[in-house]
Amino acid sequence: MANQSPQNRPNGNNNNNDNRNGDRRRFSILTILIIAVAVTLLFNSLLSNVFSAGEKQVTYDAFLSAVETDAISQVEIQSDRIQFLRRDEMALPKSQRTVYYTGLLPNVDLTSLISTLEDNQVEFSGEIVENSTFTFLFSWVLFPLLMLALLSLLMRFIISRSGGGAGGFGAIGSIGKSKAKVYMEKETGVTFRDVAGQDEAKESLVEIIDFLHNPQKYAAIGAKLPKGALLVGSPGTGKTLLAKAVAGEARVPFFSISGSDFVEMFVGVGASRVRDLFQEASKVAPAIIFIDEIDAIGRSRDSRLGGNDEREQTLNQLLAEIDGFDSSKGVVILAATNRPEILDKALLRAGRFDRRIIVDRPNLEGRYQTLLVHTRNIRLAEDVDLKKIAQATAGAVGADLANLVNEAALRAVRMGRQTVNQEDLLTSFEVVIAGTEKKGTVLTDIEKRIVAYHEVGHALVAALQKHTQPVSKITIVPHTSGALGYTMQMPEEEKYLNSRDELLVELRTMLGGRAAEQTVFGIETTGASNDIERATDLARKMVMQYGMSDRIGLMALTTKGNEYLDGQSYTDCAQTTAAAADEEVRKLLNDSYDQAKKILAENRGLLDEVALYLLQKETITGDELMQYVDADKRLRGSKQETLPEAEA
Repeated sequence: MANQSPQNRPNGNNNNNDNRNGDRRRFSILTILIIAVAVTLLFNSLLSNVFSAGEKQVTYDAFLSAVETDAISQVEIQSDRIQFLRRDEMALPKSQRTVYYTGLLPNVDLTSLISTLEDNQVEFSGEIVENSTFTFLFSWVLFPLLMLALLSLLMRFIISRSGGGAGGFGAIGSIGKSKAKVYMEKETGVTFRDVAGQDEAKESLVEIIDFLHNPQKYAAIGAKLPKGALLVGSPGTGKTLLAKAVAGEARVPFFSISGSDFVEMFVGVGASRVRDLFQEASKVAPAIIFIDEIDAIGRSRDSRLGGNDEREQTLNQLLAEIDGFDSSKGVVILAATNRPEILDKALLRAGRFDRRIIVDRPNLEGRYQTLLVHTRNIRLAEDVDLKKIAQATAGAVGADLANLVNEAALRAVRMGRQTVNQEDLLTSFEVVIAGTEKKGTVLTDIEKRIVAYHEVGHALVAALQKHTQPVSKITIVPHTSGALGYTMQMPEEEKYLNSRDELLVELRTMLGGRAAEQTVFGIETTGASNDIERATDLARKMVMQYGMSDRIGLMALTTKGNEYLDGQSYTDCAQTTAAAADEEVRKLLNDSYDQAKKILAENRGLLDEVALYLLQKETITGDELMQYVDADKRLRGSKQETLPEAEA
């Protein structure tokens, strides 16, 4: 038997999926119709019981006796009973009359009964039950129509939630239609001019756009258009913004859809939408398809954790469609995710998503260019220095910088000014990291002193050591983040590597607050909880991740889980090794704490002076702190110069 080619297998799978999906749809329609008929019959039964609640049953002998005594006014002979009205109740309103009935005797000729009725002048040709016509109409006409209307509304609701088109029973087939938004040329309002700080990513996307516009240039040397490009990066770095910029620059149809739009309650709907999306894109090729948050459907297929039929069928269909279309037609797939490690390996292999574009956090120049973009329509004062703001916001992503600029503009309006100044931008940055000031929080005198010494302890340990970031601000004003005060350091330059000595200096600075509390007051407070948490995390990374411990050596004891989200690491070593690493972490922290206490004890007079000044002003700048530090250095230098003369 001849082997089946790989290209034919996806088509067979598509046909099987189509047959299964068609069978499911027919089964769903049949089920709905059966339920509707059953509900109608049940309602008719209940309705008949309701209308028969005003009837009274009598024996057949009592009925004949009433006929002979001329007590009956009207009679109706039905298929299973005889209904009649008494003559003495005819004067009553129709709603108060009682309908009497008796059963028919089996195999009895009714000729004699009809003769008796005629002899007694009893009417038996007309209908007696006053509500019979209404009952018939309501049971078999109005109620079925009502059921059809309710089912139609139900289907409209299901289709609207599933992204279908027009409502009614005829729209059942539109449940599987694609929910992608289609943009033509510059309808998104975003171009590469609006994207800053991602030059490398823009270069990769510009090449794809140029391929769409000038395919002959690449075809001349045999180059093929990449089928797909995966945008990977942390939240807020601008993956979706880059995709919108591609839509603005490409001048080709741009289909934008989220990965969650493929996932539905009904099995097969997602796969149907994938087929419809690629069919629509192929009709208008060249075109670009953008799938945001592709991890919603592209998660690795792991049977050990239980499967999801709908998601796996959707992923299989996506893989088949990517393999099925010819890149020479000009259909390019862009996708974005911040969880690339959970994506299925089949999705990432060559020939599907051929190119991975890293959308990383911007560097110093990238942050400056991003601030220029976001302040383009903002009125800035003359004192604004965006380079200093970019320098202070190390690690910030584009979304953070956009939020910072907007908060600064809002603050300028609250202050009644027409322009945004440097103070607005710096204050907005502090709001982002520490929250707004809590004006209602009143600290006692002793609490203020403890907080002041705590923050000055951080600042002095940083100022009196080498390889530290300069202190820019110290405050003891409580903020909504829970901090009763904070010390802000601003890096002078962008750094990508840190030595062991620099990290040890950072550890001492973090523990300087607790060291000041112990040195001055001999107590330990809860104010150092965040400092201890951060210091422990840094020390653990030094031992278990950076290989900066003599005892553990060059062995990685942790595995990084998600690089672009929380960045958490998971321990991957024996219990005895983990215990030894914990001892090393404790030793690092204790040594750093002792050294911080020693620095503050040797500069106790300077610590008291700066803390008293901070208590008076509540907020001081880094320049004011350095004035005290420089004055103290000059004073100590003059004492050392006069010391030999005093000994002489």
